[in-house]
Amino acid sequence: MSDIFSRIEHSRTADEVVQQIESLILEGVLRAGDRLPGEREMAKQFDVSRPILRDALKALEARGLMVTRHGGGTHVADVIGQVFSKPVMELIVNHRKAAADYLEYRREIEGLAAEYAARRATAEDVALLDRIMARMEAAHARADATEEAEIDVEFHHAVGECAHNIILLHTLRSCYRLLSDGVFNNRLVVFTVSGTREVLLEQHKAIHRAVVTSDPAGARKAAMDHITYLERAMAEAERSGDWQRISRLRLRQRTDSGETGRKP
Repeated sequence: MSDIFSRIEHSRTADEVVQQIESLILEGVLRAGDRLPGEREMAKQFDVSRPILRDALKALEARGLMVTRHGGGTHVADVIGQVFSKPVMELIVNHRKAAADYLEYRREIEGLAAEYAARRATAEDVALLDRIMARMEAAHARADATEEAEIDVEFHHAVGECAHNIILLHTLRSCYRLLSDGVFNNRLVVFTVSGTREVLLEQHKAIHRAVVTSDPAGARKAAMDHITYLERAMAEAERSGDWQRISRLRLRQRTDSGETGRKP
């Protein structure tokens, strides 16, 4: 996290330090759990006195944006992406329609994010997407479905960051928070459907290609097609799972009752 803070150019007050750190949180540069550098290093980067820096950190902590852990330094608080309260999250878990509505919402918002990303991605954004895409391909080659799913979320996070829209960024983070918190704990089931992993990889490549080649319309379409496919794949996986569950129960019942092999 070295050199992400800029020298305070004017009056060098605690308020200016607070404003700069708040901007870094809003822009997604500082993420929940990130540990800030030591006091001496931060004061040097900001070019402010250590008492001014302490006042700024106290103000951020009072606002709930920072937490100080005894012996563990100062960290960004876990406040970003918590659009959904715990009671609402529990409601979403317990209502089947919520999963369908979630994907419907993601299709629209990710399409917009990909379009903006194709218009606004910087060279540094492209480099980050390239690295994530390479890791996704490597996980795919190893047939590591769990890692693929984790990188999948990371990839969509990165596309949202490339859109350079603060509200869009944090709205997307709230959506992905539902995945990371296990609200949709059946998300891995799509990777069990034959051929799905290959299709998903190609779809991520299509989104990546459209963003890095500055094709807004293509990026939007690729992102929306991806979610439409996910809807179908999840429905197929759930049906297949239900069929397998019923088949196992039927076999168990007939085996237990001694009916296996009996003619109808």
